[in-house]
Amino acid sequence: MSDAFAELQFFVIDSPKAISISLIRKLELSFNGSSSLPVPIKDAYGDEITKGTAMTIERVGIVGAGQMGNGIAHVFALAGYEVLLNDINADALEAAVSLIDRNLERQVSKGQIEAAAKADAMARIGTTQRLIDLGQTDLVIEAATERETIKQAIFEDLVPHLKPDTILTSNTSSISITRLASRTDRPEKFMGFHFMNPVPIMQLVELIRGIATDEPTFKACEQVVAKLGKTSTASEDFPAFIVNRILMPMINEAIYTLYEGVGSVQSIDTSLKLGANHPMGPLELADFIGLDTCLAIMNVLHDGLADTKYRPCPLLTKYVEAGWLGRKTQRGFYDYRGDVPVPTR
Repeated sequence: MSDAFAELQFFVIDSPKAISISLIRKLELSFNGSSSLPVPIKDAYGDEITKGTAMTIERVGIVGAGQMGNGIAHVFALAGYEVLLNDINADALEAAVSLIDRNLERQVSKGQIEAAAKADAMARIGTTQRLIDLGQTDLVIEAATERETIKQAIFEDLVPHLKPDTILTSNTSSISITRLASRTDRPEKFMGFHFMNPVPIMQLVELIRGIATDEPTFKACEQVVAKLGKTSTASEDFPAFIVNRILMPMINEAIYTLYEGVGSVQSIDTSLKLGANHPMGPLELADFIGLDTCLAIMNVLHDGLADTKYRPCPLLTKYVEAGWLGRKTQRGFYDYRGDVPVPTR
């Protein structure tokens, strides 16, 4: 074994994601001046180390035209990407495009973008009810309901129609990326791509690697986030990742505080807004996120970490069972059917 090979082996074990090109070149030259590596070399994660070129992403497919999907389409179109928005519901697609138009117009009125930029962004957005139409895109972002069975069904239907190099991602806020990736033909090109709500306003995007995600895929997604003008953070693939691992238990505890009669809806929200300088109270925020989504994430935390501190509050379950899901159904911890939201408890 050459000294260069021994050095590389040591380097891979100690710093698996920081291989230098110069070190690889040294290894190449140690094999009788050969210009190519004699055998595939992998880092400690099993990723093959190559010089490779960065993936080019121009066309983006988005599955789901709901609250998250339309926001994702908005920011991608504004950043210059060709966007194809998919939903099985034609009314949802029409509503999404209309909402994107209104939100872009609001940005124009505030001087945040030019009218021409809005027109260009709208021209880049296409819609389809056929999932297979997303097959020729370079990047697919699934933004469907936070139910694992639904997401798995989408990926299973979509995968046969994808290009070999298409990157597949999920906007899931809590579900295992490794498990979702295992149901596809490309776990190495699968990632978590978690935007915050509302997407056009919130700056953060969580990038989550599955166990098999390769470095070029991660770098490509990282570059996309930068082009969107947002900031990415890398999270390991644990239940609820970073933001919701911290945020959802706080919301759940606020619901327990209401459930146990410690304070009213208004007093709990006022306490956190004025006492902890939160821009929204936890119950108001839960309504904004969607109580069904909050419950789904708490169930993932409870099931995945097997700790009773993540047990969803029974009151949260009761609200979801009643169909009181927050703003999107006009009732949750507040009633939004009048001019001013009124606490429901």
